[in-house]
Amino acid sequence: MIVDITNEHAMEQLGALLAQLLAAPALLFLQGDLGMGKTTLARGFIRACGHQGNVKSPTYTLVEPYELKGEMIYHFDLYRLCDAEELEFMGIRDYLDHSIALVEWPDKGEGMLPEPTLELHLQSHGEGRRGYFRGDPALLHKIEQGWANG
Repeated sequence: MIVDITNEHAMEQLGALLAQLLAAPALLFLQGDLGMGKTTLARGFIRACGHQGNVKSPTYTLVEPYELKGEMIYHFDLYRLCDAEELEFMGIRDYLDHSIALVEWPDKGEGMLPEPTLELHLQSHGEGRRGYFRGDPALLHKIEQGWANG
């Protein structure tokens, strides 16, 4: 499934839509080059779940936790990960068991991360971005409907 994202606000709206559709346990892979909007989408997702403060990129911390409405949301950025086995040392499975995890740069954790619930590849497209989703067909249909009605 493909969506066109015209600007930063639309990227946050897409994140908010995904927040409405994903429930724990869920794993969302966010892929794309630097500057494609992965953190912006995560910000829209986390704010739609009720977070009022800043949503910063976990580039240096690897993970930022958010407890919202009794549910844990973990925002990972694996860009600086040197070896996928580092995820095992930090207890990645404990993070994923009963939470929603948003993972930027999931390819850096290849072999240590389970299959995602949903995967989004972001690419430049004209003045905006184009998102290519992969996942359960029923979930993709809900995203498509929500985006069209957004």
